[in-house]
Amino acid sequence: MPAPGSHEFTVRDSQTVYAGAILALRTDEVTMPGGTTARREVVEKHGAVAVVARNDAGEIALLRQYRHPIGRRLLELPAGLLDGGPEETPVQAAQRELAEEAGLAATSWRTLVDLDSSPGFTDEAVRVFLAEGLRAVDTGEQLHEEADLVLTWRSLDEAVAAVFTGEIVNAIAVAGILATAVADRGASALRAPDAAWTDRPRRFDTRG
Repeated sequence: MPAPGSHEFTVRDSQTVYAGAILALRTDEVTMPGGTTARREVVEKHGAVAVVARNDAGEIALLRQYRHPIGRRLLELPAGLLDGGPEETPVQAAQRELAEEAGLAATSWRTLVDLDSSPGFTDEAVRVFLAEGLRAVDTGEQLHEEADLVLTWRSLDEAVAAVFTGEIVNAIAVAGILATAVADRGASALRAPDAAWTDRPRRFDTRG
């Protein structure tokens, strides 16, 4: 048996169980250490982007949005799927979502943090940007849950406090808010908006 950390987890067989508009479910038969195999269920999804949009007063834009699986409205960052076609870059998708959901555009964009949402069962990954130099733009027509969005502004300190009181529980918002607070301390330089993204999911995008 190879030493821990050196085994190659190869896929012997893969079957699609379900393929829908925003996700697919497949089962993989994966080789395990010792020569056995195990079945792993994998949810494939588009990648996603989110934006910590900060105005000149230091406030960040938060959206109160209904989320049906949770059954209530959550405070979240402007965000959306990388479903704008193969030519759309992550930062372009973030610019599109910020305009569509919050009616905002920004002149400064930096990569804040990359997230693998729940790597135990899904390849979904999210890139969170920090956007500054904001101005208002037309949101265009909003449909479904987006027609019910409410835009609010919180100072970064208020947003951090809301994370720790449990008011803000959306994982992407929690990560983006806390990452912004750490970045403001100057602990590390933020990456360019087109920085390499190792775990950006692409398998669902290639399905016919």
